[in-house]
Amino acid sequence: MPLAVCATPIGNLDDVTLRVLRELAEAEVVLCEDTRHTKGLLDRHGIAARLQSYHRHNEARRTAELLPRLAAG
Repeated sequence: MPLAVCATPIGNLDDVTLRVLRELAEAEVVLCEDTRHTKGLLDRHGIAARLQSYHRHNEARRTAELLPRLAAG
């Protein structure tokens, strides 16, 4: 699983780029700070992806879960 880091729009959901939409559509898992905001973005563009929160309160745990998956490819 390759890692892609994508900036998503804060205000207008239509400001997202085509490249970001492609990356999100191809992702196995989407990590985001606010799953409610990101779900709205994905729903608006017809993308079904598994969302997981990633923020300062769970950063260590999520990183520990993700590193082995990234290392495995």
